[in-house]
Amino acid sequence: MILYVDADACPVKDEVVRVAQRHRAEVKLVCDGGLMRRREPNVELVIVPEGADAADNWIAERIKPGDLCVTGDIPLAGRCLEAGAAAINHRGEPFTSANIGSALAMRDLMADLREQGMMGGGGRSFSKGDRSSFLNGLEQLIQKIKRGR
Repeated sequence: MILYVDADACPVKDEVVRVAQRHRAEVKLVCDGGLMRRREPNVELVIVPEGADAADNWIAERIKPGDLCVTGDIPLAGRCLEAGAAAINHRGEPFTSANIGSALAMRDLMADLREQGMMGGGGRSFSKGDRSSFLNGLEQLIQKIKRGR
């Protein structure tokens, strides 16, 4: 199992690394720069060229069934699901074939509302509770993937 992390703005990189170590899983932190290399032997920092969707494309081209992607990017999550992999956001909510369509539709609706000036940008701040929910959701999803092998 490889855990791919869309790492540029991910607030739970340390948590992913800790959980992956416990499960003896490999981690690939994918970004366009700005992160320091990790000392953990199971963690690889992958720096992709700058540009829109470069990290997303790198992950989507490599992820396979049995792997997991941590991302807040809904289109990337959809691509991971299409590849037969699992995906989870940084608040611990797994993306599934049952919820990805509505998540994409809500994303598009919110973008339209922001463009029309009907909403401000940004979401709610990331809390300790969100971090705890992420850890719980990640652990549950990894266990589910392991049972499915």
